[in-house]
Amino acid sequence: MNTFSKSDAYAAAGVDITAGYKAVELMKRHIATTVTPGVCSDVGGFGGLFALDLTGISQPILVSGTDGVGTKLKLAFLMDKHDTVGIDCVAMCVNDIICVGAKPLFFLDYIACGKNVPERIEQIVKGVCDGCVQSGAALIGGETAEMPGFYPEDEYDLAGYSTGVVDKTRILRKEDMRPGDVVLALPSSGVHSNGFSLVRKVFDVEHTDLHAPVAELGGASLGETLLTPTRIYVKPVLALLDRVRVKGISHITGGGFYENIPRSIPDGLQARIEKKAVRVLPIFDLIAKTGNISERDMFNTFNMGVGMSIVVSPEDETLALEVLHDNGVDAYRIGVIETGEERIVLC
Repeated sequence: MNTFSKSDAYAAAGVDITAGYKAVELMKRHIATTVTPGVCSDVGGFGGLFALDLTGISQPILVSGTDGVGTKLKLAFLMDKHDTVGIDCVAMCVNDIICVGAKPLFFLDYIACGKNVPERIEQIVKGVCDGCVQSGAALIGGETAEMPGFYPEDEYDLAGYSTGVVDKTRILRKEDMRPGDVVLALPSSGVHSNGFSLVRKVFDVEHTDLHAPVAELGGASLGETLLTPTRIYVKPVLALLDRVRVKGISHITGGGFYENIPRSIPDGLQARIEKKAVRVLPIFDLIAKTGNISERDMFNTFNMGVGMSIVVSPEDETLALEVLHDNGVDAYRIGVIETGEERIVLC
């Protein structure tokens, strides 16, 4: 820990730089769990260094993604639970870049807070590191900014950035999609990290007992159910890409089915999704019932139990499901690709 740098004037303005040094010391043991062979620098430098291993990659293409956790953080504040939102932050980035077939290499986080409480920062970064381990990415840098007067003392924002690599010859091409291809669903773990402005309004979370068991949720509390971290699909999908020719992947985030699935569908085709095939999680039934939200709006806001969709040829369906199941994902079929101009039809 740096014992020389200290500013009484800065501390009087609300910024305790020594708290920042303590937070870094606390988080180092978590960061160590994410180290991969490409890491070339220690935490605390001005930039994170990473050596690319291009073995087996003839035309390397770097793929980057950035995102935050959004207003789901409000639930973390209310529950005073900060060790899982970092997983969400990583997931929102790495789940995006896997959609083009890229393997995540490294991750950087950014935490802005009203007051740097080292133990709380440690918990946030622990979650980030857990997400990095789940995705095989190294945490090679980050920033914690104490901003008194800009954020309340007990609140913070969290965002991240990830870079991956894919061989140009293996970039997923939606143009390879054909009528008759099948759409597979990869189950979500819950609401993930989207739609929380609506969730908070529906449940009036600031005035609800988030710790009380809820019968519709199998006795789990509303708070713990909503804070369930976003599922990270990187390793199962990478395993699938090694065995099966995947034609399209969609990460189901904000905008639900209607906004995200069409992003992987080429002109002239559409995904016909069978709503009855979707294994809707209880939390979504509770949201719809409590908020009196139409089915159309639910599918246009939430993942509804499907965190990711994948398109493969019908002859590859059995193998694809087998590979995903072997890698811990209970995938199943929810639709087909057909000729059409709507990109997606839910029936």
